[in-house]
Amino acid sequence: MSALPDVQINPLARRHDLDWLRVLVFGLLIFYHIGMLYVANWGFHYKSHYLSQPLEGLMLAVNQWRMPLLWVISGISIRFVLQKMSAIRFVKARTLRLLLPLLFGILVVVPPQLFVEMSGKGELHMSYWQFYQIFFDLDNPVFDNYKPGVLPHIDVNHLWYLRELWTFSLITLCISPLLNSRIVQSAMDWFACKTGFFGLFLLPIIPLIAVEFAFPDNRNASGFTFLLFGYLIGWNATLWEQIKRFRLRFLSIAVISYIAILFAYFIVWMNPELKALWWAKWLALIAIFNCWSAVLALLGYAATYLNKPSAKLSYFNDAVLPYYIVHQTFILILAFVLVPLQLGPVLEPLLIVAGTIAGCLLSYEVIRRITVLRPLFGLKWQAEKSDQASGAPTMSYRIRSAVAYVTLLPLALKLIIF
Repeated sequence: MSALPDVQINPLARRHDLDWLRVLVFGLLIFYHIGMLYVANWGFHYKSHYLSQPLEGLMLAVNQWRMPLLWVISGISIRFVLQKMSAIRFVKARTLRLLLPLLFGILVVVPPQLFVEMSGKGELHMSYWQFYQIFFDLDNPVFDNYKPGVLPHIDVNHLWYLRELWTFSLITLCISPLLNSRIVQSAMDWFACKTGFFGLFLLPIIPLIAVEFAFPDNRNASGFTFLLFGYLIGWNATLWEQIKRFRLRFLSIAVISYIAILFAYFIVWMNPELKALWWAKWLALIAIFNCWSAVLALLGYAATYLNKPSAKLSYFNDAVLPYYIVHQTFILILAFVLVPLQLGPVLEPLLIVAGTIAGCLLSYEVIRRITVLRPLFGLKWQAEKSDQASGAPTMSYRIRSAVAYVTLLPLALKLIIF
């Protein structure tokens, strides 16, 4: 057994390694969605002429673990935040931080994506301004082929993470007395100290397999399971030392299982006859092994080498949500403009990558400098202080907050009820 790394986890300090991983996941998401323009067998809102099946193998390298890792980080963050604020303040803060960007995204950021999709399918023959005028006509027959989302034909698209994170946050708040109970915490301490490598790797896989077979292809059930894992891992110093200690083993399993996924995908899952056989569904276990081992490996390496502050990290940590909110709209608009030009399989994706990154960068630089835009993209809504001694917010801030809560109430009720 290898010696413990020198880097130790301080449960009271900010976890810069988790911030780096969060930035990594959202950064990968931009390239992943660009890749969706070019993969041959995976559906997307719009497609290039230059489709590639081998690209699917490359994207499978991150497909299994990118969202589970983000959910684990989200669970850890929720636990940390709940230790610092009351339940009411937690709900209010989460609602402003998540639902305000979600509502703005649904009404402003997402519609161009639907316009590109429908135009690409030949279902629209009008300008964007004409489309946007009928976009809010919930009974317009133009949208009959599009399933209801938050409203008829109006959905969250890539912003589903904000929707689910808000919902998961409320559920976690409700069950937090159980998660924080002495029994559960004692069980986690035993788990960290007594189970070793096999316990840390194999025991969490049991509920993951149960969820996979009870709720097949249900990303919400799987996502919430990983979020709970993150909450339970929390700031358990012993458990984090175990994750760091066995990081090389986890990485080895992740690499081996990824190779197995490639064989399963191209030989079995892409063959309708083999995919229909009874044993083919059990190959999904390989993806679960790959997912959990990759998550643990990334957590272990990040905790060992990336848990330190950085000016770049501070910048990108604030930029994450604005980039996330606008990136897919830039991707689809650029593709809609460039794909008909048939610029070739090299120049076209390079221009889309460059244009998307430039669009995100310029958007963020504008957003962070304009007070009214900041909360619409998940940035902190700074409250002016009327009294520096008491720290009380001004009446203006109170009014803005009240208006925001009233505006978000219908969306919140919609998400809770349905």
